[in-house]
Amino acid sequence: MIVINSRFLTQEVRGVQRFAEQICLQLNALRDDLVFVAPNDIRLHESAELLHVRRIGRHRGHLWEQVDLPLWLARNGSPPLVSLCNTAPLAYGNQIATHHDITYIRHPESYSRTFRTVYRNLTPLLLGRIKGLITGSEFSRSEISAHYGYPASNICIVPSAVDERFQPFCIDVARRGTTPYLLAVSSPSTHKNFARMVAAFLRIEGHNEVELRIIGDSNRVFAGSLHDVDGSRRIRNLGRLPDDELVAAYQGATAFVFPSIYEGFGIPPLEAQACGCPVIAARAASIPEVLGDSALYFDPLKVADLTLAMERVLSDEALRQDLRQRGKTNVARYCWNSSARRVSRLIDQAFNGAQNTETTDEGPLPLSEPKH
Repeated sequence: MIVINSRFLTQEVRGVQRFAEQICLQLNALRDDLVFVAPNDIRLHESAELLHVRRIGRHRGHLWEQVDLPLWLARNGSPPLVSLCNTAPLAYGNQIATHHDITYIRHPESYSRTFRTVYRNLTPLLLGRIKGLITGSEFSRSEISAHYGYPASNICIVPSAVDERFQPFCIDVARRGTTPYLLAVSSPSTHKNFARMVAAFLRIEGHNEVELRIIGDSNRVFAGSLHDVDGSRRIRNLGRLPDDELVAAYQGATAFVFPSIYEGFGIPPLEAQACGCPVIAARAASIPEVLGDSALYFDPLKVADLTLAMERVLSDEALRQDLRQRGKTNVARYCWNSSARRVSRLIDQAFNGAQNTETTDEGPLPLSEPKH
């Protein structure tokens, strides 16, 4: 029996939860030795039903994870545990954990004092006990290893992907009769760099009909808030959208803007590419690793450079068509099933002593692992 920590089913779906949900759904189809456990306050009911989740314990949140979960594991023979979000029970050693990035170290201004203090103090304790660690990119692998002194050889790269809901529509039809717009999707924490994006957009010349539409909201763990854009009618804050509306927003956008200064992976630009939307992106952190040559890059710290990239993508239809084709090729490198198979092999290696097929002496397998 392999137990999967499914606390993520009780949380709002952001990138971390999306990763855990999709990996679990694929793992469930690949293996018959998994037991998914979660607190009682589940939000993602459809996925919980598909996973046949067992509701255990009386508490919620961190208290459930640090008290109820390890007690239940101890009563059931201390089986192997897999935690696929950024947190895991600290007192339990027989587990694989996941840590997507160390943004709270590199950009503490993006998080509340409580959040960053907890992560800074508890992460080293967790890393000292676990049997293996999952992260999303070579960039994050290097960052985690360098900062915490955790062996890079014990870190398995498992990239995110895009599910089948994100796909192109008839772009010409989708845009006909609508206002052209650039799209950005993210929580507005400081390192997402939305303030510079807004400033860059307001400096664009010759495209007065174009809007900037922003999807996403804040969270109590984040510090700071989105740049005040109420003074411009061309900038629209749409808040959080359900997936069907999010897909439509990607499909109808002239281009997608990803200005983030720091990312451990970054799913939104892949979603945009899967929907046939050209991407302009910051040349920073893991972003060039994930997007390769499929995006038009800019310096995220230079507003003028971002403005120029926006103007180029708005003015050049041939460039947009090239970025669409490159994006289609790039997003095809990623597959939730392939990523889940990596996790499955790591489970066998860490808990059953199977040979490590995830890495070679030269490092992790490339992200373009063939689909299964």
